Amino acid sequence: MPSATPVVEEDRIQGESRLLTLTFPDNRLAAELFGALDCHLRLVEARWQVTMHPVGNRVTLIAAPEPVGMAQELLRVLYDALVQGQSVDLARVEAGLLALECSEDAMEPVLAHAGLRTPLREIHPRTPRQAEYLKALTRADVVFAIGPAGTGKTYLAVAAAVLDFIEGRTARIVLTRPAVEAGERLGFLPGDLQEKVDPYLRPLYDALHDMLGFEKVERMLSRNLLEIAPLAYMRGRTLTEASIILDEAQNTTVEQMKMFLTRLGEGSRVVVSGDVTQVDLPANRRSGLAHAVEVLQKVEGISFVWFTHQDVVRHPLVRRIVRAYEEAASREGMAGGRTA
Repeated sequence: MPSATPVVEEDRIQGESRLLTLTFPDNRLAAELFGALDCHLRLVEARWQVTMHPVGNRVTLIAAPEPVGMAQELLRVLYDALVQGQSVDLARVEAGLLALECSEDAMEPVLAHAGLRTPLREIHPRTPRQAEYLKALTRADVVFAIGPAGTGKTYLAVAAAVLDFIEGRTARIVLTRPAVEAGERLGFLPGDLQEKVDPYLRPLYDALHDMLGFEKVERMLSRNLLEIAPLAYMRGRTLTEASIILDEAQNTTVEQMKMFLTRLGEGSRVVVSGDVTQVDLPANRRSGLAHAVEVLQKVEGISFVWFTHQDVVRHPLVRRIVRAYEEAASREGMAGGRTA
């Protein structure tokens, strides 16, 4: 096995900048680390304003001391992942950047995770919370993933379900969500029932197409190995040897949540994902997700994973928007407390 430790050839202060030259022992792995046309290095350069000059298996970093140190640590951990037989792509480099920007301790758990290999895509955690979530998806029979949009709750759950199916741990995949959206009613949409609910289930289709491809998804649907349906279709059933995902769970009622969770049969796994701050139920109906958080916290075999704005992996502006709403909700809660 090649060495996992890059060699520091030069490290000196040059004016207000630090100049650091690293040599990676394995030429092939160094090429994978740098990326096609050095695209991985270019991503780090753009994010942290670090100038990088790669030559063969050597790269020189020039910038202020702090970003040079961060870039050195990122390259070291990514190179170690390559030595361990893992792959490095732009998504993985981005994950390392995000994690290291949170804290130096956050990067190791993110990049140490081997990820999930689906037929069309290899999926890696991009934040420490996502790494925790992926571990929970392989260990617990019931997992609650709670947090804002854009944190990968549904996408990672679908990836884990696809992998369980491919590797024979489950015999089918069942994806469902309540047909309640932002105050709009299904009856106003054209078409039959399936055509009415398809727009609400589209994010689940999109994730499956990403990982399996359109033709494979259609074959699974035709053979009943994959079911995508409104939550109402779950009533009265027992789901055995299945990966079951309930998306947008904040829009379930207490009764619906209890009904769904009691569908769990032998050899099945359940993931419940949602955002308790975006409930579209009528004002007089309590969210089944919020209620489940209260009553199931201490039940053995159930894991809860909480996401925040720091886990948002969409456009960086989405993270700032989510954070602004979280801070506003916190201020309103404090004001309400003072009024009471």
